[in-house]
Amino acid sequence: MKLTHKQKKMLIRIISALVLLAAAMVISHIVTLPKAALVVIFLIPFAIAGYDVVFKAVRNIGHGQVFDENFLMTVATIGAMIIGEYSEGAAVMLFYQVGELFQSIATAKSRRNIAELMDIRPDSAVVLRDGERKELHPSEVNIGELIEVRPGEKVPLDGIVVDGESTLDTSALTGESLPGEAVAGTEILSGCVNLSGTITVKVQKPFGESTVSKILELVETASSKKARTENFITRFARIYTPAVVGAAVLLAVIPPLVTGSGWAMWITRALTFLVVSCPCALVISVPMSFFGGIGGASKQGILIKGGNYMETLAKANTIIFDKTGTLTKGSFSVARVDPYGCEESELIKLAALAESESNHLIAKSLVEKAQEMGIEPLEVEDYHEIAGKGVSCTLNGRKICAGNFDFIAESCQTVTQERIGIGSDLRALAVLSKTVNEGTVVYVSCDGKFMGALEISDMLKSDSAKAIKSLKSMGIKTIMLTGDNNAAAKSAAQGLEIDELHAELLPEQKVEYAEEIISQANGATAFVGDGINDAPVLSRADVGIAMGAAGSDAAIEAADIVLMNDNPSAIAEAIKISKKTIRIVYQNISFALGIKAVVLVTSALGFTNMWLAVFADVGVAILAILNAMRAGRVKK
Repeated sequence: MKLTHKQKKMLIRIISALVLLAAAMVISHIVTLPKAALVVIFLIPFAIAGYDVVFKAVRNIGHGQVFDENFLMTVATIGAMIIGEYSEGAAVMLFYQVGELFQSIATAKSRRNIAELMDIRPDSAVVLRDGERKELHPSEVNIGELIEVRPGEKVPLDGIVVDGESTLDTSALTGESLPGEAVAGTEILSGCVNLSGTITVKVQKPFGESTVSKILELVETASSKKARTENFITRFARIYTPAVVGAAVLLAVIPPLVTGSGWAMWITRALTFLVVSCPCALVISVPMSFFGGIGGASKQGILIKGGNYMETLAKANTIIFDKTGTLTKGSFSVARVDPYGCEESELIKLAALAESESNHLIAKSLVEKAQEMGIEPLEVEDYHEIAGKGVSCTLNGRKICAGNFDFIAESCQTVTQERIGIGSDLRALAVLSKTVNEGTVVYVSCDGKFMGALEISDMLKSDSAKAIKSLKSMGIKTIMLTGDNNAAAKSAAQGLEIDELHAELLPEQKVEYAEEIISQANGATAFVGDGINDAPVLSRADVGIAMGAAGSDAAIEAADIVLMNDNPSAIAEAIKISKKTIRIVYQNISFALGIKAVVLVTSALGFTNMWLAVFADVGVAILAILNAMRAGRVKK
């Protein structure tokens, strides 16, 4: 166990005070000393152990913060010294500081996971600029510039490998222990560690928008978003502490006045009551539990933006999934081409031209297919994209449309919804029927004439089935909301055994369905997505979960939890960590309040002396802290 400089100084103070206290106790038993001498020999270990506690109490009173643990300890220990309980007063302060040191060590350990994560921050980037290699801060590198990353270095910025081959350690980002391959064309994230060969990377994002910057921002702000339980404990302590101080005053004053018994006995009981009443076990252990849980989740590549989201996730009984890029790989390819009245190459060319300015993954797959066939990209005009329906553009005076069936039917003269309804064009109907399979279908028209259709397929992620199975075993209902066609969505939903499916939804319809599901759910509802069009639903759900590696910036920004490894199975792991953390929080609350209630009563009745009181207080705090540390222990 490695101690910080501050912790070492505290340990030295505690050992010194302990030795001097033991010596004072031995001397006071062997030699009969005058009162002034007794005060001096016990005041020395008291001052060494607790001078900072007394200073903080006085300073906080000056700032209007009277009732805190420093105030309680100062009043209790100085009061004990005044009534002649010298050894007890010094011992209480000493053991309180033992508890504080233990808390400091435990807190540092629970923060270690976060500290390791913060180590992903790159210090510099080697830029290939003006024919020279220049070492600059990552924030000084522009989009499109080339950077060189040598073995052992952190990747400073998000980009695409343009030269060289290597393996990358992504464990700090995704929790994945196995290194990944990096070759020309591979997209890589900042914060990864280059393990073998030198690679040249073309920068895609500025440093402020890079993966590493976003992760660090999420981690740094996580502790500011407190769970309802944390806020309750904070409010409870503000009421509880002055209440017990008032109770201690009444305990010291009323019994002697009513019964005529000795003041010293009741003042001693009141001081013991104050020692026991210190709420540090709750104030320390509850936030430490949440911090430990957040740190443990980060080991698994799960970034939780605050304890409040962890608390809500633990209550989730319904998970809503987007399909593309969430449960599927999101890497589309053209599976089949069905031309109608044109050549196959012409259909692919028209589809690629129509989709050339779209950022949708399906559009990119069509453009890539055209490039594979040697079809040169051309600049189009009057480009329009209608969300959830399709796109249109003009090339040399010809209007090209690509999209879903209804969108193309409206634009066609040869094939219309009405004519298909009466079966007047059997050949076109046959083509359409054949095309509708398990993939996404893109229909194409040119100058109002139907040109054919293409099937775009997307594979399920390897662990999607495992994710759904794990969630169902936890009693969680699974729902899929997708803009994909019904056939493709139904195939995926049945394969994964999703409980409920709603397909062919426009972005606004996704929000409407999500609103309805959330309003009808008995517990909390989470939504999992990765696209820009998922951002509204991510914001609306009780807990929004985004895919971090492949997800859009808008989705990551809107989400409350980010899965850096893009594995749906991490959702079940996040829920398990959240439930474990909440269990630990309630264990600590019940344990601390239960023990304190018993010892407060026995102190008031005179069955507990100050020595036992301090052991009860420090002991409860230490046990609560040890229990809180369990939240950060997560198996990889």
